[in-house]
Amino acid sequence: MYVCLCHGVTDTQIREAVVEGATRLRDVSQQLGVATDCGRCACCAHQLIKDTLADLTVEAHSPFRDVA
Repeated sequence: MYVCLCHGVTDTQIREAVVEGATRLRDVSQQLGVATDCGRCACCAHQLIKDTLADLTVEAHSPFRDVA
């Protein structure tokens, strides 16, 4: 889904940026241009960042990780 219409940025692109190390809206803004024009996407982008960071934390602490 498109999050930032001004720059054509999707939720997938934001999640990928977080996986690659972006931890703040400022990081994602610098990388993708999110929330740098009209700003209507800022809240949604911020929530996606928080959710993705939470998902990564859960995955990192999963007892089933690296089980083959």
